[in-house]
Amino acid sequence: MASFISVPLKKSSEVDLVKPLSKFVTASYPAGEEQSEYLRAVEELNKLRKSALGRPLDKHESSLEILLRYYDQLCSIEPKFPFSENQLCLTFTWKDAFDKGSLFGGSVKLSLASLGYEKTCVLFNCAALASQIATEQNMDNDECLKAAAKYYQLASGAFSHIKDTVLSALNREPTMDICPETVGTLSTIMLAQAQEVFFLKATSDRMKDAVIAKLANQAADYYGEAFKQCQYKDNLPKEVLPVLAAKHCILQANAELHQSILAKQKKRFGEEIARLQHAAELVKTVASRYDEYVSVKDLTDKINRALTAAKKDNDFIYHDRVPEVKDLEHIGKAALVKATAIAPPLSQKYTDLFEKMVPMAVQQSMGIYGQRKAETVNKLVGMMREATNLCNGVLASLNLPAALEDLSGDSIPQSIAEKSRLIVEQGGLQNIEKLIKDLPELLTRNREILDESLKMLDDEETTDNELRSKFNQRWSRTPSGDLYKPLRAEGNSFRNFLDKAVHADQVVKDRYNAQCDMIALLCKPENELNAAIPSANPTKTLQGSEVVNVLRSLLAQLDEVKKERETLEGEIKAVTFDMSTTFLKALAQDGAINEEQLSLSQLDQSYGSYNQKVSASLSKQEELLGQVQTAHQEFSTLKQSNNEANQREEVLKKLASAHDSYVEICNNLREGTKFYNDLTEHLVKFQTKCSDIIFARKTERDELLKELQQSIAREPSAPAFNVPAYQTTPATPAPAPGPTPAPRTVYSQQPQQVQQQPQQKPQPPSRPPPPSFTPQAAAANPTNPAPTGPPTNNPPPMTPPSQAQGPPYPTYQGYQGFYQMPMGYNPYAYGQYNIPYMPYQATPGQGGYPGAPPAGQPYPGYPQQPPQQQPYYPQQ
Repeated sequence: MASFISVPLKKSSEVDLVKPLSKFVTASYPAGEEQSEYLRAVEELNKLRKSALGRPLDKHESSLEILLRYYDQLCSIEPKFPFSENQLCLTFTWKDAFDKGSLFGGSVKLSLASLGYEKTCVLFNCAALASQIATEQNMDNDECLKAAAKYYQLASGAFSHIKDTVLSALNREPTMDICPETVGTLSTIMLAQAQEVFFLKATSDRMKDAVIAKLANQAADYYGEAFKQCQYKDNLPKEVLPVLAAKHCILQANAELHQSILAKQKKRFGEEIARLQHAAELVKTVASRYDEYVSVKDLTDKINRALTAAKKDNDFIYHDRVPEVKDLEHIGKAALVKATAIAPPLSQKYTDLFEKMVPMAVQQSMGIYGQRKAETVNKLVGMMREATNLCNGVLASLNLPAALEDLSGDSIPQSIAEKSRLIVEQGGLQNIEKLIKDLPELLTRNREILDESLKMLDDEETTDNELRSKFNQRWSRTPSGDLYKPLRAEGNSFRNFLDKAVHADQVVKDRYNAQCDMIALLCKPENELNAAIPSANPTKTLQGSEVVNVLRSLLAQLDEVKKERETLEGEIKAVTFDMSTTFLKALAQDGAINEEQLSLSQLDQSYGSYNQKVSASLSKQEELLGQVQTAHQEFSTLKQSNNEANQREEVLKKLASAHDSYVEICNNLREGTKFYNDLTEHLVKFQTKCSDIIFARKTERDELLKELQQSIAREPSAPAFNVPAYQTTPATPAPAPGPTPAPRTVYSQQPQQVQQQPQQKPQPPSRPPPPSFTPQAAAANPTNPAPTGPPTNNPPPMTPPSQAQGPPYPTYQGYQGFYQMPMGYNPYAYGQYNIPYMPYQATPGQGGYPGAPPAGQPYPGYPQQPPQQQPYYPQQ
């Protein structure tokens, strides 16, 4: 039986998965047990790739298991890491499985920064190794036959999966071995071989001839389909095509053989002979055309014996008419195989190394949800802080509660003394000046990181544009300008953040400069502060009055509102909800995540009650401030008004306002410092992302340059030109008749077209025979007269012998005064290799050659070169 076809493995270059994946893990997940677990998983993944691709694999199920495990892990991590040219960039290089390369150019290979490309090539190796394992099975054993059928169907399914997904997984033209046409043909071949295995199993089990015929006919049909797919293409090795043709004929012959047995059982002896004759013609075709690939001796003998017996019985007994092959009933088909569906996990020992890591779609949705949540929290907290600042401003403008505490008119109000103590405890002016001094340094550091990152992108893009202008269409990779658009947009966003931060820093500095003097006054000791505040006439008559008691009650309620807001702010910031479960459930059910709808629904559910509480707090404050302003008007009319009292009240207002400004300025500066430090962390990640993609692009650029250099080296250095006719070596004599090659249309339904043979070039005439000399001429002493024409003492040339005398040589017109020596005759050959001289044996009817001349003497019968004559061949 013919040998089975197996597919060679693709070879990959080594890739370090640890460094880029570890960077992503450390940048995306906080330090802790989860991060450590993911880092260990990255190490395991890298070891798994080395085991699957970094060493030769045995043709055993354990090696296939390693490849399948690695493929399953790739399918697992694909949605969990942002593999792309401008994010997590990993460049994978694979060689063409069928390209053997050349001496100077090397084998064809392709480098792509695509995990889909890695998955495709790994799945190709899974299919190739499965075909090799199936081919190694012992086809005489039932268990081995079952295993072979299983692996061939797995290989067929893998190749079919690649055919459907390769173009979407790659962003450029794939190599020839994984293009859809090639893998589609390979899938059909593997399916045909699986069907052939079932035919062998049915034959060994001695099943009914009708069943065996249908199985063989179906296998022959698969082989014929595969032959048609690759008949006019060079995408597969040249040895595959004749094997497919031979297998088609062999299985068709088997189908006819078993169908003839069925015809004999039904007493259709003419049909039996017709089918056996057709089977004999098929195996004869195989034996004559594909004998070097398959052996059909046993099958031929079996068919011939059956045909001889059938003819003998029919000639002597039945005398049944033998129909034409075209009139025979078509043999049925029975397909028992189908391509195995590729649905990960394929490995039986698969364990997801990154089981706890959520997919990137969920991570991105979580990031957007986090932004929405932060916006909601900031909005609620901002509303409360703005209301508190408004309340403090209104009370400061009314000099409350200092006006109620300053009824004596000559001492520091208790609230002002408390504010002074708090400012001194927080560091006073020195604290603010230190925070302000640190801001420019943080800003400069962030600007330098951002500028350096963008400069790396600019330099690489300039280099890419220069190479693109140099190589034009050959520079086929993605332009850097298009690839870096998301990074440049992110860089511009960071620059906008910095510009806004600079403006905010200036606003804080201006406010500090406006309040600096009053803050400095609050930082002084109590006696100096008291001396700086103007004194006024006492207003002790207001102590115990109803209006003072009302104001104190209202201020106490406002203080209570402020405390409630602080508690409410803490509760709002503490709200947490794990949206990953919701997003994962949506992804599993719908295949996509409607982040906006899910996030807004959850945020409304989590913060709806807090919205109501904040609104109630704002309404209560507005009502209390209205009552405070009304009571303060009555309080002001009862107080004795004079210039000293007005000056004192004005200073107390400024001191209260300075305290509030100090607290707000300190908070703003701390937030600014935190903003710059957090931005530095993000900018460092951005810089790392830029450096990683620049490194990957540089590696890709070097690979592409190497491929271009190899392709340029393979190109011809000059255009083709016509060789002169006299330099053309004539065709060698045709060998003895033998088997003709298989015609291209062996499986076509149309009759074979007789191909016109190209007209051969006219052969040059055979060279003339060597001249003969008379004995007298050989014995005479040679002279050297100046020759003027051909020698007259040579006899006319005789008829050349029938045997070929060697290839014809070009003839040249000699210079005047020379006679030409027969081309191809070398009088020095024997002496050159120390071979004894053999005397010439003359043939009947032809004069012999003269004997060898004495040493140093010229050869007799040939004219000698005249002195000072130009040489025969031009000298260099």
